Amino acid sequence: MKQEIAEEQRKSGLLTGAVIAFLLLALPLAVWLDLTELSKTALRRQAVDLNSVITSVRSYYASNVVGRVLANPGGTTKVVHNYESVPGAIPIPATLSLELGRVIGAQQENITYRFVSDFPFQNRAPHQLDKFEKDALDALRKDPEQKIVETETSLFNDKVRLVAPVTMGPACVSCHNSHPESPKKDWKVGDVRGIQEVIIAQPIAANIFSFKFLLAYFLIAAGSGLSFLSLQRRQASRIKGMNRELESANDFLASLSMKISRYIPPQVYKSIFSGQKDVTIHTERKKLTIFFSDIQNFTATAERLQPELLTQLLNEYFTEMSAIAHDYGGTIDKFIGDAMLIFFGDPETRGDRADAQACLQMAWRMQHRLTELNAKWRASGIELPFKARIGINSGYCNVGNFGSSDRMDYTIIGAEANLAARLQSIAEPGGIVMSYETFALVSDIVRAHALPAITMKGISREVIPYSVDALNDAAAERSGVITERAPGLELYLDPAVVKSGDAARVRSLLESALAALKPA
Repeated sequence: MKQEIAEEQRKSGLLTGAVIAFLLLALPLAVWLDLTELSKTALRRQAVDLNSVITSVRSYYASNVVGRVLANPGGTTKVVHNYESVPGAIPIPATLSLELGRVIGAQQENITYRFVSDFPFQNRAPHQLDKFEKDALDALRKDPEQKIVETETSLFNDKVRLVAPVTMGPACVSCHNSHPESPKKDWKVGDVRGIQEVIIAQPIAANIFSFKFLLAYFLIAAGSGLSFLSLQRRQASRIKGMNRELESANDFLASLSMKISRYIPPQVYKSIFSGQKDVTIHTERKKLTIFFSDIQNFTATAERLQPELLTQLLNEYFTEMSAIAHDYGGTIDKFIGDAMLIFFGDPETRGDRADAQACLQMAWRMQHRLTELNAKWRASGIELPFKARIGINSGYCNVGNFGSSDRMDYTIIGAEANLAARLQSIAEPGGIVMSYETFALVSDIVRAHALPAITMKGISREVIPYSVDALNDAAAERSGVITERAPGLELYLDPAVVKSGDAARVRSLLESALAALKPA
């Protein structure tokens, strides 16, 4: 679960960083695209304006200068293309256009003007037209009203080529149709003789500094974004380190709490760690059912066994009994040497009657389990294993945390707890003795007989003990298990467990027991 959360946080951080990086990269891209479009628009407008100026100048020159000169044939002024070699001559409109283009190109390095035709005069070098110019000339002869524009865009440079038609006016038609060097003699007014082309190139870098405020904003935003990403990485690294420390601390606490749980009852451990109980010196008076068990002649048994074997047997015994107590919801108060003190009713209770019945059923099952353990231990070579006596009493006790603020113990005190220990002392080995208060709560599930009344210091009344004979357990009856205890008798028979090879010996033992009971 922790790894999944860490992986989710890592993916979220990567996604956030990717989004921020994309936004930072998208801003200059958007600026570059807008700048490119702005540059292309400006270049088109500049090319159109320049073409319009040159066309207007040429038209004016052709009509009001060349036309007037030609209208006076007897004058001394001549209109020729090689005007520089003829004193007093002026250039023809086409030559004027070429001269204007050279002047503009010399003044503006990024502007090129071309005046070309596929019908040059015979004494002139033919014009070199590229594919774009040839296609444009063909298209304009079909439709002279259009203007053809080609835009070329590269990463750092924009170029616009604008082509406009050069149409024949009356003076041009008169000159070309009569000039001896003209390759075509049938020109008409409005025919497209050639094209004039305006080529304008503009590096994007020339315009980029026009956006100095936007660039400044971008630099600030980029710096802020990079700082944010750096801060995020540092925070992510710090949080990752903190998470590792927390995981280590949690693992340590989990291990520690697991170790602590072995020293206190599971119910108490659960109530403390869930916040239901505070770890303070506090007690309550409650009605409990108290269980007390002790192993018969444990001192003598300890003398017969080696310490290591005794420890092994005792730990196995307590382990099995504790598991049964846990199954029935009992709170294990303490182990006192070979004795056990368990109570029902705190910190969890199901009611007085249910608590008493659970305690009795637990005791009955413990005696059954101890019988099974004894069979196992005898098979391993232990001649006289454990036999336990059990006492059960129900009554009011003080239960809670006893001790000091530095060291406390969750336990019970009261005469009723002492009575459970006294009842244990009068039980037969392997038997269960309970008080009348407990018998009244469990009478519907048990068969028991009363014992002689006893008195006890601290309890003013006479106590009538009841020795348990059997439980009214339908499940046990259906299973065929036979259990019976009486003075001089301890019987536990589970036919389902008896092996087929041992059945004859068991029958022989039972028959011998019956024969021994017959009157002499």
